[in-house]
Amino acid sequence: MAKRKKDESRERALLCINAALEKKAKDLKILKVSEISAFADYFIICSGTSDRQVRAVAGAIQENLKSQGILPLGVEGEATGSWVLMDYDDVIIHIFLESVRGFYDLERLWSEAPQMAVPDETVSLKALSEGM
Repeated sequence: MAKRKKDESRERALLCINAALEKKAKDLKILKVSEISAFADYFIICSGTSDRQVRAVAGAIQENLKSQGILPLGVEGEATGSWVLMDYDDVIIHIFLESVRGFYDLERLWSEAPQMAVPDETVSLKALSEGM
């Protein structure tokens, strides 16, 4: 992956992460899937305690990226709020209702990808850890 594209993917991931943190997303994890996936560089997985919070996290991400001129390729699941999937090309965001997340267990399905956990008390993230 070219350095510029890599930097753009990382910056886009940080925009998504910080928007999710603004709405107090829980158990946020970043998976670097660029080495094992042809369709994305990062998965961001987080949870909300209610369908309302799941939708609020999704809305915050959309607003934050739209203000930067970045629109999603697609968004699914907003109506129910149990699992919202957002496709920002090289960054895919999965926002789950806590009870639904364990059922799909995406972290296990993509366990070979480097992962970074963000503590729930984190207010914002300035950079991804080394290797991400």
